[in-house]
Amino acid sequence: MLSINLDRETETYLAEIMTQENMTSEELLKKLIHQHWQTLKPRQTLAERRGGHPENLLQDAPADLSLRETRKKIVAEYIENRHQQYNQ
Repeated sequence: MLSINLDRETETYLAEIMTQENMTSEELLKKLIHQHWQTLKPRQTLAERRGGHPENLLQDAPADLSLRETRKKIVAEYIENRHQQYNQ
């Protein structure tokens, strides 16, 4: 249980927010605390949000895989192989 005293201006803000958001003061306070708590945590990278980096994903990859032309060539070969498999 939490009990706080607010000045009139803050009470007015609270009433407006509760009306706009259509929620109780308790729900609003929980939401705001959660949002603020999340800003305090370090942001996760995309890989971390998706469960981490895949293991052994690139162990057999060519050293120049980061070059656009190499990637285009690999994708084109993959598409051509898939096309040939469908036509057999």
